[in-house]
Amino acid sequence: MREQKQSLYNRIDEKFKAIDQNPNVHLEGLVWAKPMNYWDYIMPDALLNLQIQRTTQPDEMVFIMYHQINELLFKMILWEIDQVSESEKIEAAFFTEKLRRVSRYFDMLATSFDIMGDGMDLEQYNKFRTTLTPASGFQSAQYRQIEFASTELINLIDYRFRATINRDTPYEHAFEHLYWQAAGKDHATGKKNTLIQLFEKRYKSMFLTNMENYNTTNMWTRFKQLPEDVKKDAELIKAMRHYDYTVNVSWVLAHYNAAGKYIGNAEATGGSDWRKYMHPKYQRRIFFPDLWSEEELKNWGENV
Repeated sequence: MREQKQSLYNRIDEKFKAIDQNPNVHLEGLVWAKPMNYWDYIMPDALLNLQIQRTTQPDEMVFIMYHQINELLFKMILWEIDQVSESEKIEAAFFTEKLRRVSRYFDMLATSFDIMGDGMDLEQYNKFRTTLTPASGFQSAQYRQIEFASTELINLIDYRFRATINRDTPYEHAFEHLYWQAAGKDHATGKKNTLIQLFEKRYKSMFLTNMENYNTTNMWTRFKQLPEDVKKDAELIKAMRHYDYTVNVSWVLAHYNAAGKYIGNAEATGGSDWRKYMHPKYQRRIFFPDLWSEEELKNWGENV
C-alpha cells in the first residue's frame, strides 16, 4: 500500500511540475474540496430549467425538449468529429471508431422522430407553431457545423451551381450558394426571406470561419490523406458509407416524414419550401461521393 501511495504521489508530482506548478498546493486543495455529487457534475437543475413555453399548449413542451436533445446530440457528434479533424496522425481503427460513434448518434436521431411524429397532438401543434414564426429547426448552427466538418465545401454547394465554384472561390461567394440557401433565397434576384436573414445575422461570420478551418481538416479530406492501403480498409469504408447515408438520407427523410404529418402542404414556420429543401433527391448532398457507385449517386434519395 505504501509503495502504491508513493507511486501515485510521484505521478502527481511529475504532472504538476511539468506545468510549473507546486504539487503540494494542489494536494492541499483536495483537503478543502467538497465531495462531488451527481447534481453538481451533471447540473440537472440548470438543464431542466431551460424549457420555457410560449403558449398554453402542453405538447409544446415535447417539441422544445426534443429539439434540445437534438442539439445535445449534435454537440456530441461535433466532439467526435473534431478529434479526427485535429489529430496529427490518423489510423484506420481510430477513424473507424469515431465514425461509428457519430453514426450511432445519428441513428438515434433518425429513429427518434416518432417521439415528435407520434408524440404530439396535431391540433395543439397547429396552435403553438403559429407563435414560432419565423423560427425554424433550419436555424440549428451546430447542424451546419457538422456539415462543414464532414465534407469538402463543394459537396455542400447547391447542385445547380457546383460547376461554377472551385477551391479558389472566395468563401463569401461559396456561402451564397450553399444548398440550404434554397430554403429561403431567390437565386434569380438574390432576395432572402426573414428566416435566412436572421440566421445569417447571428451566425454568418462563424460559418465563414468554419468553412475556412475545416477546408483541409474535414472528415472527407482527412480520409483522402490516409495511406492507400488504409483507404481500402473494408470496415472503414463501411463506416464512412453508413455515416453518409444515415445523415443525408435516413435522418433527413425521418425529419421530412415527421414534418409532413404536421405541416402537410403548408409552409414551414420560417416560410421555406421545405419539401424541396429537405428531400435528399433535391438536395443532392453526399459527404463522400467517391465511395458510391454511379448508379447509387444517380438514384440518391430516390428509392426511399
